[in-house]
Amino acid sequence: MVKERARILVVGGGYVGMYTALRLQRKLKAELRRGEVEITVVTPDPYMTYQPFLPEAAAGSISPRHVVVPLRRVLGHCHVVIGEATSIDHAARTATVTTLASADAGRAELLGYDELVLAPGSVARALPVPGLAEYGIGFKTVEEAIGLRNHVLEQMDIASSTRDPAIRDAALTFVFVGGGYAGVEALGELEDMARYAARYYHNVRAEDMRWILVEASDRILPEVGAEMGRYTVTQLRRRNIQVLLGTRLESCAGRVAVLSDGQRFPTRTVVWTAGVRPHPLLAATDLPLTDRGRLRCTARLTVEGTEHAWGAGDAAAVPDVTAAGPGTLTAPNAQHAVRQARVLGDNLVHALRGEPLETYAHAYTGSVASLGLHKGVAQVRGRRLKGYPAWFMHRVYHLSRVPTVNRKARVLAEWILSGLFKREIVSLGSLEHPRAEFELAAGGKHLDDPKGSS
Repeated sequence: MVKERARILVVGGGYVGMYTALRLQRKLKAELRRGEVEITVVTPDPYMTYQPFLPEAAAGSISPRHVVVPLRRVLGHCHVVIGEATSIDHAARTATVTTLASADAGRAELLGYDELVLAPGSVARALPVPGLAEYGIGFKTVEEAIGLRNHVLEQMDIASSTRDPAIRDAALTFVFVGGGYAGVEALGELEDMARYAARYYHNVRAEDMRWILVEASDRILPEVGAEMGRYTVTQLRRRNIQVLLGTRLESCAGRVAVLSDGQRFPTRTVVWTAGVRPHPLLAATDLPLTDRGRLRCTARLTVEGTEHAWGAGDAAAVPDVTAAGPGTLTAPNAQHAVRQARVLGDNLVHALRGEPLETYAHAYTGSVASLGLHKGVAQVRGRRLKGYPAWFMHRVYHLSRVPTVNRKARVLAEWILSGLFKREIVSLGSLEHPRAEFELAAGGKHLDDPKGSS
């Protein structure tokens, strides 16, 4: 039994937030039933996004509904608040939260708590590149993934319907910035989809499209090792994808991508996946942070030097006790986040019951990456896999990790159906502006692109 009634506030509904709350409601089932514990989850979205499936959702292999997990369904014993935590005063045990209702009323709400789990995750690290804010496309949410799919297909429609070579070339040039998981997998899947879709256009061939990957360092996919990274570069170049290493995007103003090596590419598509940074909420707290803005945590997932505060995932700097050298931190990835959430949930229960805490220790086992249909790379426990075996392992691994049996079954069914039938190549850009046609009919302002996402 818990020593006294506890109000637990979980900030964030991503990997750490959802899995921690799920662990807590399982471990504290009796206490929740007796009213001794109250769990509140504050998150800007009513779902958790399984980000490794975003590239396949963008390629149309998985429905976007099956890439997300509805929080209210899986966290039935928690109070889910859809809103944004804007600041936290841990000394006073209060969090300032802006919800949809409070935004309409013009004032924020204060939520009190006894135990804080701070897991807001990370946001895209957007550099001050001219034109990036106006023309760049992110790839971190399911909305961005589906919007990018619509955008790529619309560019093919534009190229097919114009005789202007400048417009056509810009529409068929796709620039991806960032050689990590998100950039390489998104590029691989979308190039695969566009190559397939080209067969249904009478005047657009796969060879007409230009795909460019820009990476500032001298390698891509560092998580799978140097050898697999070089193999990936070779495979992408065999698909006529330009891989530019040691190169930066200097500007994309005026729909022209200007690179640090002097090359210029007129393009209507610039996808930005060049890293992430800690959530801005961390700077609006009175909790200790590292030089890079991450939450300073211990190996027990408590906030360093602070009682009743916990952290894990992308937003937390957690010591890696399995590393040989001191001062090493766990990598900010999904593999660590999911495992940290379980230990964090258990330790919070231990703390409430006056029991000793556990130390988080997990040796990194390896990485898998998809490069398109039936193509991939993997390095698992020292073994290297390429091509179809790596792609198959990528699917098996992530199918085993996606939350809930419901989602596993739906994703597996879609994979089976996609193997039996042809790809869908329909762009539903009008979903992003559903009222555009009615507004125009009602005499509203005419949009330059009333149905598209471009």
